[in-house]
Parts: sequence; structure tokens; C-alpha cells
Amino acid sequence: MHRLFVGLRPPPAIRAQLLQAMGGVTGARWQDDSQLHLTLRFIGEIERPQAEDVAIALSNVRFPAIHVALAGVGQFESRGRPNALWAGVRPHDALAGLHKKVDQALVRCGLLPERRAYLPHITLARLNAAAGPAERFLESHAGLASAPFTLDHFLLFESTLGREGAIYEAIERYPLRG
Repeated sequence: MHRLFVGLRPPPAIRAQLLQAMGGVTGARWQDDSQLHLTLRFIGEIERPQAEDVAIALSNVRFPAIHVALAGVGQFESRGRPNALWAGVRPHDALAGLHKKVDQALVRCGLLPERRAYLPHITLARLNAAAGPAERFLESHAGLASAPFTLDHFLLFESTLGREGAIYEAIERYPLRG
């Protein structure tokens, strides 16, 4: 079985800016440089033949390069409890368009369509029940911003879960052109 997702990697300068912003929430499991990405579509666990079909289908996705910038921070909650801190990315339109194209390609491979609303973001930290409050982090980084940057390719990642969190390996690279 292969645990896969499709994502975009911010350039090194943007990842460095995000790494510098991290900290100040006790018990948070902060992402490291190799984990920083913007998910386009989570696939989940699939067998090798279907994974090969996915890789081929994604090679047929055509979309122009995307120009975005970091835009603030936020948190996700589950059952009223914060479980992740993230950095926002704007504008959303091109990212939502690419997400839709990727989703359509995956549906043609037999995967179910994405049902959740798409919110482009870069996860900064995972929070468990023991994590301290994040309000101070959210307030002090509310104005997080960057110069515009270009995303000129997307990646198919394999995710391996471990004790220290997930390890992501890019297994295919797809250019964005036009």
C-alpha cells in the first residue's frame, strides 16, 4: 500500500520564513523543512497498480504556473479543540482551479471526488490535547506575509507515518506551464 497526496512545495526562501515564524506554543509538533507543503489533494492508501494509474493521470494535468504569497495564519479545530496551526496563501483562485483539475484526474482513476471545501494553506504545527494555547502565536503572526512567489510544478508525494510524524517523499514532479 502507498499513502499518497498531491502538493506544492514553496521555494526555499518562503520555507525559511515559515520556519523562522514557528515556536511559542508548548507541546506543538512543528513541521520541519521537508514537511512544508501546500496540499492540493489527499489520496490516502492505495495499491501499487492504482498508484501507477494516478501518476499517469497527473501527468495529463495542464495548468499555468501559479503566483501567490503568504497571507496570515490560522488554526483548524476538531470537536472544538485546536489540532493544527497553518499559514495562509493567497490568492485562492488559481490554487482552487489546480485543485479541481487534480481532483478530476484522480476521479478518472477511480478515486472518489474530494468532498471537503478546499482551503489553501501550509501546515505549520500539529496540536494534541496536551499542547498549550495558541492565541499568542495567532495574534503575533496574524500579519504574516511574503513577497509573491511562483509555484511552477506540483508533486506526487508518498507519506510514511512514524513516531516523530510523517515523512514525505516526492515521487513524481509535474510542471505547471502556460
